[in-house]
Amino acid sequence: MKLYNIKHLALAFGAALTIASCSDDDNGDMQMEPEMNDFSGTYTQVDHMGRPGINTVLSYDVEGQASVKDAQNVTVPSEMGAMFQAGFEARLEQYHDVYANLLGADPADVNYENNILGLDAATLTGYLAADVLEVAPNLPTTYFNPGTDNDGDGRVLVPDGDEVALTGRLITDDVIDVSLILLFGGEEGDRFSGQDTDGDGTADLPRLTSDGVSLTATVSTDFPFLGTPEN
Repeated sequence: MKLYNIKHLALAFGAALTIASCSDDDNGDMQMEPEMNDFSGTYTQVDHMGRPGINTVLSYDVEGQASVKDAQNVTVPSEMGAMFQAGFEARLEQYHDVYANLLGADPADVNYENNILGLDAATLTGYLAADVLEVAPNLPTTYFNPGTDNDGDGRVLVPDGDEVALTGRLITDDVIDVSLILLFGGEEGDRFSGQDTDGDGTADLPRLTSDGVSLTATVSTDFPFLGTPEN
């Protein structure tokens, strides 16, 4: 996401709302008459603001070729799946091949596993290729809610029918960790979580299911959701 574009948009709206001219009516009362700004011209789309980090992680540019990242940022959502799903899936498999090499394993043996939503690689990357934030009016708004621990083993196993995902985004949702879990977590969400498989105190598997950054701010439950500034 390019912050300067948001800044320019905010300034334009601010100007449209605040610039006004004054005039007197027949009764001598001062009135404010809005002054219309000229927004004519040709505008160019440069970015989408849907699912954070997806384009960054799953698309890649090749030197000497047109930028895939830039292409997705200017493609309408209805065409994104057809244009970018296959490339996203190939990139996802490349990541698993890299981790296999680091682990000294055969890349053919380390592949994407259906994730906690039961989605295979093609279906998942099809969802993610469309860079939009979906809304489900009849479901809770969440980037991912795993549901409940139906079998009482202390872990939330899904899919078991009560999970909700990609129905929007709460301000407290850790969207990067959710994305990483969907991409690398496997069926229980913890496939690559830095496990120490031989008990020697050193991680034997990479930690791919979290960026290690959590929400530290206190947010309000009321719009605009700003919390008390931290010292």
